[in-house]
Amino acid sequence: MKHIFGPVPSRRLGQSLGIDPVPLKTCNWNCVYCQLGRSKPMVNKRADYYPPKAILSEAKEALAGHEPGGIDWVTFVGSGETTLHASMGWLIRQVKMLTHLPVAVITNGALLYCPELRRELRAADAVLPSLDAGTPALYKQINRPHPSLSFERLLNGLKLFRREYSGKLWVEVMLLRGLNDTESALRDIAAALETIQPDEVQIVQPTRPPAEIWVQPPDEEGLLRARAILGEMVNIVPPACGDVNRNNSETLIDAVAGIITRHPMRAGELAQTLRKWSEEEIMAALADLENSGRAKVVERYGTRFWSASNSHYAESGA
Repeated sequence: MKHIFGPVPSRRLGQSLGIDPVPLKTCNWNCVYCQLGRSKPMVNKRADYYPPKAILSEAKEALAGHEPGGIDWVTFVGSGETTLHASMGWLIRQVKMLTHLPVAVITNGALLYCPELRRELRAADAVLPSLDAGTPALYKQINRPHPSLSFERLLNGLKLFRREYSGKLWVEVMLLRGLNDTESALRDIAAALETIQPDEVQIVQPTRPPAEIWVQPPDEEGLLRARAILGEMVNIVPPACGDVNRNNSETLIDAVAGIITRHPMRAGELAQTLRKWSEEEIMAALADLENSGRAKVVERYGTRFWSASNSHYAESGA
């Protein structure tokens, strides 16, 4: 399927059936840590990048094809910024008519200052926006937003959405060594979170290849500092592990391509994930994808990750 993937083991949502409504890498941020690489170019226009009815048709087929208990959440999560799809509200409502499963939306939150988007997202059971900085300067350094976006718009949008939204608001903080894990940066984030009042703050770490080669995950001291400063609502989310449930009709080539486009992985991880095929078959598929220009290797943290060939990663500290 083009728009549906999983269920995948989610660090926050159990077995999550993913709905991807935007092409790689349609985003209004260019985060230094993004596992999908740089946003080239950045996009800040809402549009129906794919036909909404085509996305819904695939969602209906996927939901009908899984046994009860195999999915915990249906999650809108894009190969970029999910809410740039203009029909997000319609899609959420239509999916909720198909299933009793809760629906989540993972977003950077940059467009929550727009009243129409806040209205659309009210239909979701959980919304997971990002807040990686507590000051305009650090926001620009980490998230590198589209020129029309500002830290003030991000913070005001989050505060307004909290007032209007009765579902679960789980704010994600991507913790980065030497950037936002210092005492001063964490106190600024804590002050911003105090004005938002989310239901939970989820600390995550870069475990996939970041867009910029110099990005590093926090050390244990940084994690302890974040827990101490951000308070009782903090949940440090461990990396996800487990099998990815693939469509039985998929070829191995399509299965591998679908995974690494959204979640760059080591070859060993792919072998553990796609147990239906042998490690030799998976390595052959990766070689075929590389030779055909659909996949490439990105090296980070001394490890080789496989990703989509049209993802853009820095190859130096520049």
